[in-house]
Amino acid sequence: MEMPSPDQEVLRRRNQIVAQLQAVLPGECVIHDETETRAYDCDAFTAYSCLPLAVALPGTTEEVSKVLKICSRENVPVVPRGSGTSLAGGALPTADSVVLGVSRMNRVLEINCENRFVRVQAGRTNLSVTGAVQELGFFYAPDPSSQLACAIAGNIAMNSGGAHCLKYGVTTNNLLGVKMVMMDGEVIELGGPYLDSGGLDLLGLVCGSEGQLGIVTEATLRILPKPEGARPVMLGFNASSAAGACVAEIIKSGMLPVAIEFMDRPCIRACEEFVGAGYPDVEALLIVEVEGSEEEIDRQLSLIGEIAAGHGPEVVRESRSQAESELIWAGRKAAFGAMGKINDYICLDGTIPVSELPLVLDRMGELSQKFGLQVANVFHAGDGNLHPLILFDANKPGDLEKCEEFGAEILRLCVKVGGCLTGEHGVGVEKRDLMHAQFDPADLDAQIRVKDVFDPDWNLNPAKVFPLELTEGRRAA
Repeated sequence: MEMPSPDQEVLRRRNQIVAQLQAVLPGECVIHDETETRAYDCDAFTAYSCLPLAVALPGTTEEVSKVLKICSRENVPVVPRGSGTSLAGGALPTADSVVLGVSRMNRVLEINCENRFVRVQAGRTNLSVTGAVQELGFFYAPDPSSQLACAIAGNIAMNSGGAHCLKYGVTTNNLLGVKMVMMDGEVIELGGPYLDSGGLDLLGLVCGSEGQLGIVTEATLRILPKPEGARPVMLGFNASSAAGACVAEIIKSGMLPVAIEFMDRPCIRACEEFVGAGYPDVEALLIVEVEGSEEEIDRQLSLIGEIAAGHGPEVVRESRSQAESELIWAGRKAAFGAMGKINDYICLDGTIPVSELPLVLDRMGELSQKFGLQVANVFHAGDGNLHPLILFDANKPGDLEKCEEFGAEILRLCVKVGGCLTGEHGVGVEKRDLMHAQFDPADLDAQIRVKDVFDPDWNLNPAKVFPLELTEGRRAA
């Protein structure tokens, strides 16, 4: 993967730039010693890393504005960072960049149950948003697997979803407003807690923009009343294609479960060893959750059982208690970590029409044999958001390159069958050079012109999203 050469003039002015940052932030909030900046040299996409020029950790919107004004004036690239959980290299620094982390900005600013919203600083972790309102009878719906650690800032940047987005939608469906700082330090507010439909949907433009347009410092989020009850059922099959066909039929039936999650045997075994979730020993496992009253839950699970019966399930097992339900979900949430204990891997994020699941799963098996690399599958089956984990040995020469080529073929397949490159992890650097597979030159040019308006000097999150050959020379000299 290619990255642009650092600006040597910026590197020469390193000490002056650090001194200016130290003048506007508390001393411990500017990190520039190499031994300490190493903690910020990559995100969860660990295949690539780079030490930044410095790290700035502002605690308020005003401090963010001051940092950006300095970087804009000095023509220093800025890499926004939430909690560093991006699986696409969305927070990968360049050697001439300042990493701007929002982890200190983690306060709850307002809870309004009557109007069903919460306003938080952007460094607040996803799960702690629900933690702030659950005793009041509410929850925040988007639930990425990394929700214990990931920040709302990163969720907005990547338009994150999670297991329960099948019913409740992804971040953009639960985001009401943001406070954002532009690269020149100007502070703007988009949207708000109440209906705001006048003019262009700039809030929608910012959600999923991967830090290309500005730094979000505060977010107003929709909160929802907790459901009366919820219950998952585990459906085990002797073939991934049978599980995929079952998913397609459940969706076709018109039912709307809260979640439909898929795991194949390698992931099932890894999660069982890691968590002890009580998963059956099958080739493919579906976790289907429904919610409502006990009567509604029983009715929905009965229908799901009837649909599953047509696909020859080996196991149909409903959760019998809240504790068992929590354990089932704990296993699923731990899947990436469980696999990481066994192998190096790259996690992909393409989406496909649900009807194409059986075909795509079979084709992935063929590609696995072609490249001689194992692929483990764990993903949001209900909306076709795939998360194949391609396993490789980082210490084996050529294995990473082979893994990336394998991944590129999977993502091209997703686009070919009517899907897209990313469902919730974002483009980052991982999929940057595949953007031509999904977008024609006119589409990419339109996106680049939007970037020109918000960040005319192209200093925000460099070398992400857009193929490098399309952006060469756009950074201000």
